[in-house]
Amino acid sequence: MESGIKHHKVTAAGLLVSLGIIYGDIGTSPLYVLSAIFSGRKVSEELVLGSLSCVFWTLTLLTTIKYVIVTLRADNKGEGGIFSLFTLVRRRGRWLLIPAVIGGCALLADGMITPPISVSSAIEGLDYLIPGIPTVKIVLVILTLLFFVQQFGTNVVGRFFGPIMLVWFGMLAVLGLWHLSRNPHVLVAMNPYHAWHLLVNYPQGFFILGAVFLCTTGAEALYTDLGHCGRQNIRVSWAFVKIALLLNYFGQGSLLLDLAGQTLTADGKTWLGLTPFYSMMPHWFLPIGIGIATIAAIIASQAIISGAFTLIAEAIRLNLWPKVRIKYPSILKGQIYVPSANRLLWAGCISVTLFFGKAAYMEAAYGLAITLDMMMTTLLLTVFLLSRGVRWPIAALTLAGFSSIEVSFLIANLGKFSHGGWVTLVMGLIFFVVIWSWYSARKIRNRYVEFVRLEEYYDTLHDLSHDSSIGKHATNLVYMTSANNKYEIEWKVIYSLLYKQPKRADIYWFVHVDVTDEPYTRSCTVDVLVPNDVIRVDFKLGFRVEPRINQYFRKVVTELVQKGIVDITSRYSSLHEKNIIGDFRFVVLDRVLTHDNELNFYEKIVTSLHRLWKAMCPGEERAFGLDTSIVEVERVPLIVSKPREFSLDIQLSSDKPPAS
Repeated sequence: MESGIKHHKVTAAGLLVSLGIIYGDIGTSPLYVLSAIFSGRKVSEELVLGSLSCVFWTLTLLTTIKYVIVTLRADNKGEGGIFSLFTLVRRRGRWLLIPAVIGGCALLADGMITPPISVSSAIEGLDYLIPGIPTVKIVLVILTLLFFVQQFGTNVVGRFFGPIMLVWFGMLAVLGLWHLSRNPHVLVAMNPYHAWHLLVNYPQGFFILGAVFLCTTGAEALYTDLGHCGRQNIRVSWAFVKIALLLNYFGQGSLLLDLAGQTLTADGKTWLGLTPFYSMMPHWFLPIGIGIATIAAIIASQAIISGAFTLIAEAIRLNLWPKVRIKYPSILKGQIYVPSANRLLWAGCISVTLFFGKAAYMEAAYGLAITLDMMMTTLLLTVFLLSRGVRWPIAALTLAGFSSIEVSFLIANLGKFSHGGWVTLVMGLIFFVVIWSWYSARKIRNRYVEFVRLEEYYDTLHDLSHDSSIGKHATNLVYMTSANNKYEIEWKVIYSLLYKQPKRADIYWFVHVDVTDEPYTRSCTVDVLVPNDVIRVDFKLGFRVEPRINQYFRKVVTELVQKGIVDITSRYSSLHEKNIIGDFRFVVLDRVLTHDNELNFYEKIVTSLHRLWKAMCPGEERAFGLDTSIVEVERVPLIVSKPREFSLDIQLSSDKPPAS
């Protein structure tokens, strides 16, 4: 825990890790932003100054003010992301779940196009040096290697990537300054008049916002990755990153002014066959610059990947995502790895690369989904501000200000739908179906979960424990229970113990796991309900603590034995005399919908999808970190709705059997 605290203070190491895993996406946007804006357009001073003005104020209003200054304050025990923000405000209304889910799905979908476009934009520079080089194949290999190294943790990745990104941002600043010194006139673009003039008077100027938006697409990942680096490290490092980005953008603008009257190709390249970014480089530096840009573009994918891990971990905690395996590669706070999410993102990125091929085609589809995410974050952020005592006029002004900008970007990005934007929306829809079906099915299944008073069964369990006419199921029988009240138990547990097949044991243990909002809580409470017969153990685990219930339970039992509270020696006389420890068996109950359930069409679809997702995920025993060799998974019936009443004519026959 101490390491996690230090990690969130401003330190040189923290700043370096921030550069490595936070700013990859937004930091490599100079590779393609101006190229996308000027694609197929004639260069003019009006277009150059207007575009730079739009970029400057987008980075200032959205990235700096909205995310770095305001949104980073909405942290959930140091964790960020739209699901974390939803956790802070969900008590304000159930409807807030909808924008949270939409935003989360949009971010995950856009995460499948960020790595391909970043890597492709850099790799395609090699085509100028080596004509005909198979850039798509190279991109596929690089993406595969990138996802492979995720298993070693973002801390390791960040420490390795940090110094490289420091070189990258230094190169951006130097190249920008060099060209800016030749034509400092472009600095007048900081005047918002030029942005307004472009949007209002330039032909189709408003729709240029669709390309301008690419300069801030990494802002949402910046907030999602809050838990990986900490608020202060992000804020301090952003000052350096923003200066480097603006210097480079204005440097590219200075270069483009020298090309006034020329028309860039449909790929956004100048007459040299290079994008505006690569055109800034001296010819002798071009191979070095392409190499650095390629490595930086690889790193650019890290922000969205680590952000996706955080997002899915938060969704699991909120019961919005199937319980998949989560690994914690280091003790530092926020350092997680989700193998299934890693495979899913890898498959999506490979598919996008094969489908679009070139970065220019990806640019046409990029940004549409993430705009929805930003709008949902603004909505939840407004509710958060109100919950923290901000007066409603200020909160309303915040909502109106940010929403007006984001709605403008959304309208401009709608033009991308037919050019590939539908791809990310379809991906987002798939994620939405997974989340919504999982959440809805859990609500349906929990609708009639019945709890009974455990004390009513104390005598029965005591008698069952000492009934030698029944074969012993286990010496120590451990049931996982979801009952929050220690004096209650699910009826399904009683059904399993007494009705399905009576299970005799020396000691009955009931274990409950409560996931808290505190990230690193690790404690437990033990209640001896019936001495040496019925014991309940309640674990309180933080949402960043790996649920190794098998190890934690063993430690609890050892403590109880040492204090003489419980005797786990086998009660078989031949074994008891020799002090042989009895066995332990965990029982995990899997609730199964029976044929008696009469669900409507929607509920049938939802529960069917729930079964599908559940079949594709590790079982409950793995989610709890239990030793599968001592776990028994038992299927019990679940009736979630009363069967329809019907009449049946029953007749008793009075005929006697024939005489033999």
